[in-house]
Amino acid sequence: MIPGVTEPLPQHVAVIMDGNGRWAKARKLPRTAGHKSGVDAVRRTVKAARQTGVRYLTLFGFSNENWSRPESEIGDLMGLLRLYLRAEAADLHKNGVRLRVIGRRDRLAADIVKLITETEKLTADNDDLYLTIALDYGGRQDILNAVKTLMSQGIAADEVNSENFSNACMTAGLPDPDLLIRTSGEQRISNFLLWQCAYTEFVFMDVLWPDFGPDHLAEAIAEYASRQRRFGGVADTADTSIEQTQSV
Repeated sequence: MIPGVTEPLPQHVAVIMDGNGRWAKARKLPRTAGHKSGVDAVRRTVKAARQTGVRYLTLFGFSNENWSRPESEIGDLMGLLRLYLRAEAADLHKNGVRLRVIGRRDRLAADIVKLITETEKLTADNDDLYLTIALDYGGRQDILNAVKTLMSQGIAADEVNSENFSNACMTAGLPDPDLLIRTSGEQRISNFLLWQCAYTEFVFMDVLWPDFGPDHLAEAIAEYASRQRRFGGVADTADTSIEQTQSV
């Protein structure tokens, strides 16, 4: 829990991890150094989320558009992903964290897909924290895929609703994010969880992702807790019938 912050705390926190490159540039280091330090920030944030009482944490790791980056940088990012999965799988499991990866897998290397599958299987029964990492993910593609899924199931247009559409998205089973944090001072959503963030509270922070830590997470949650959430103009009260209650 966070001192001085009362309920309600966000159940689901999503994070756009931005600023690795600028962090490295400011220190006259290669971009790889920024990405390596960004992995350390992921470890800190996962631990802090568990300790704070967050139930769901979703991290934007690699977007559809990131394939346009230099090939060498993509190679470095994929190498770090391999290292993270190999090094963290056992600790995630030990600490009760369930890992889930959303996004396309057909463009990832076979060994990375294998590591993802093995870690998801290892942690499948954990429920202290549901950690979702979005890799080769895009919100628009998620929406298009959901439409195609419903069409392939033969669902008529007048039968489509928010529930079955959400269940056709890659995040099926997850509640929508209560809080979205973006680091580095940028103030845009960058094609992340477009459908799911309809009523999400946004907190934009000037800190670069490699410097992000428990105090920053606590600050963002305190900002969230100070707001009165509204759904279509209706203030959030003790009646949570409007909220999603899906579970993984």
